[in-house]
Amino acid sequence: MTTARIRSTRFSVLDRSLTRRGREPAEALRGTVGFAREVEGLGYHRFWVSEHHSVPGVAGSAPTVLAAAVAAATSRIRVGTGGVMLPNHRPLIVAEQFGVLESLFPGRIDMGLGRSVGFTDGIRRALGTEKDAMDDFDGQLAELAAYFTDGPRAHPQVHARPAEGLRVPLFVLANEAGADIAARAGAALVIGGLHGEDRMLAAVDRYRAGFRPTALREHPYVVVAGGIAVADTADEARRLLLPEAWALAHSRTRGVFPPLLPAEEIESLEMTERERGFLGQGLSGQLYGTEDEVAAALDTLIGRSGADEVLVTAASYDRAALLASHRRLARLAALPAAAVPQGA
Repeated sequence: MTTARIRSTRFSVLDRSLTRRGREPAEALRGTVGFAREVEGLGYHRFWVSEHHSVPGVAGSAPTVLAAAVAAATSRIRVGTGGVMLPNHRPLIVAEQFGVLESLFPGRIDMGLGRSVGFTDGIRRALGTEKDAMDDFDGQLAELAAYFTDGPRAHPQVHARPAEGLRVPLFVLANEAGADIAARAGAALVIGGLHGEDRMLAAVDRYRAGFRPTALREHPYVVVAGGIAVADTADEARRLLLPEAWALAHSRTRGVFPPLLPAEEIESLEMTERERGFLGQGLSGQLYGTEDEVAAALDTLIGRSGADEVLVTAASYDRAALLASHRRLARLAALPAAAVPQGA
């Protein structure tokens, strides 16, 4: 057995409730709740769910509802969203929803927010929004935060109850360009880049330099996110990530993110050169290998980025194998199994 270890930091999990071919969406949602119970026992710090609309391969469309189910089924792990897409909603409604969650599960709720809108004109119309809704993300974040802090508000006579006065940690999901938005908002930064690319590291440095303390967070906090798989061999780990990478390649060539297929079926598919290219790109952005290989890569990443936390976003057709991967990672990171979460 390996003696490799990853330097001390928090590890967390994002589950997007991806569906599997031939299975009902309800099974994916129940699987998310069950998976949360499993990773809680492994010592992961937080468990997040996400927001997607009108996507055949994703059952997770109502993250605050699903977060409530996850929080009710667990007892220690922090629970939140990665994320609620703020341009799709009024800040007052989001504040009220997270206020209810924090009131029901005090000290365990995270408010993770993104700036994406629906991917098609039809979805955006159904949501009552447009592409340019993301242009005022700074203003939307400020309006939302003010409902918790009773700060200056666009509608001074309106109070978001029971949110007002509660401290719900604010996280912003961002790419390199969005790191500055997180800094201005005084939010924690969640950024992809498991291979420590120079652009990602430069964005993290800008975020820390430009961070503005707020009532919800006093110090910068960096979460590095991406797919991670650990197995006996690098090939086994790669095959664990193959179903999601293929679904993404399919969506980029055919416009639809489909339910996940088994890895062995994907390996037998006849792909076009374009499909193979997108599949390779999808896998290259993730981190997979043996315990020694993954531990070395993550230790280097954490050292270079100074990340406060790593968010594991991997999905797979084989949930049992994915859980085994998370178990290996928890051992490598020496996570305190069944620990009570502290801080945000």
